[in-house]
Amino acid sequence: METSKFDIADYLDSNEMIAEYLNAVFAEENDSDIITAIGHIAKSIGITKIAQETGLSRPSLYKALSDGSKP
Repeated sequence: METSKFDIADYLDSNEMIAEYLNAVFAEENDSDIITAIGHIAKSIGITKIAQETGLSRPSLYKALSDGSKP
C-alpha cells in the first residue's frame, strides 16, 4: 500500500476552513507555529498569486514563510 505525505494546505479550501485553522493555531500562542500556518495558508491560496498581488518575489515568500523562519 502506498501512502502520501499529509499536507494541511490541501484542506484549506475555503475562508471558513482557513479561519478555523488560524483560530486553532493562535490559541496555542506559539510564534513559529503561527508563521508556519501562514505559510500553509499562502500555499493553499497560491504563492504565485500572493507574489503578484504583493509585489514580493516567490523565493522571498517561501523563505519568509518556511518552518523556522523569523520574518
